[in-house]
Amino acid sequence: MTRPITLFTGQWADLPFEQVCRLASDWGYDGLEIACWGDHFEVDKALADPGYVDAKRAMLAKYNLGVWAISNHLVGQAVCDHPIDQRHQGILPARIWGDGAPEGVRQRAAQELKDTARAAAKLGVRTVVGFTGSSIWHTVAMFPPVPESMIEDGYRDFADRWNPILDVFDEVGVRFAHEVHPSEIAYDYWTARRALDAIGHRPAFGLNWDPSHFVWQELDPVNFILEFADRIYHVDCKDAKVRTGDGRRGRLASHLPWADLRRGWDFISTGHGDVPWEDCFRALNSIGYDGPLSIEWEDAGMDRLVGAPEALEFVRRYAFDQPEAAFDAAFSSQS
Repeated sequence: MTRPITLFTGQWADLPFEQVCRLASDWGYDGLEIACWGDHFEVDKALADPGYVDAKRAMLAKYNLGVWAISNHLVGQAVCDHPIDQRHQGILPARIWGDGAPEGVRQRAAQELKDTARAAAKLGVRTVVGFTGSSIWHTVAMFPPVPESMIEDGYRDFADRWNPILDVFDEVGVRFAHEVHPSEIAYDYWTARRALDAIGHRPAFGLNWDPSHFVWQELDPVNFILEFADRIYHVDCKDAKVRTGDGRRGRLASHLPWADLRRGWDFISTGHGDVPWEDCFRALNSIGYDGPLSIEWEDAGMDRLVGAPEALEFVRRYAFDQPEAAFDAAFSSQS
């Protein structure tokens, strides 16, 4: 096995962890990208309970699954966000939300991200995937007019809040893979460059490449891989479908719910959307990416029990190794 194919458990956190393990194993996944919510991986318990991490490892072993990354998107979102409001209360553990005072929420979220690095190290995992939040995303429309100083303050705020977190990542030998995504400090090509500049390109901070977010912004996911070759620390395989062109459906989606056909774009089952998957996997080969390919399920228009095994079959078919690597593996197995 070269690059493992994993299932991101974030959209499955309504199910008990063992049930997700059983499903993923039955479908043929190599492992899981474990979300830090539901009962899947609880950071506070991982650090406080001496047997907690061993029990998780035993559960994975029972179903012949590996783990190469854990994800804490929900708490990471609160580290830099402005405003902090009822949306965050809906996704954060009560102990992180506390009394809801914004700065207190941010500080507790930052401490949780430090603890997430420590918990990942205990689990034997080298990569934590997640969001950073952003104090300036709400200015993205650039009206009312946004002074450059306000944008600079936003990137300074990001650096001030995340550098202490990344210090802990360095201490325990874990990397953070930021998911480049609308609503984050880095959501496209130029903002990813600016975020890396803000933290001095320190190695603890890399990127999670998810092509769906690029496609609906009309960005090239292939060139993003090539441009940020040394920073692609993790890969999420998620597709998107753009449905603009009728004069009504716009890319901003009009506050319509997922799977509503009036939206100008939507997440969709891997292989059914507009991501140029073959070129993407060839680009990952060209930069030597050998980490997991994690399938993330967000297609509200398809039953996930149907889509998850279908997506696995698709990725196995297209995520081929480089010819030299495939030849070497075949040759060594015969010698």
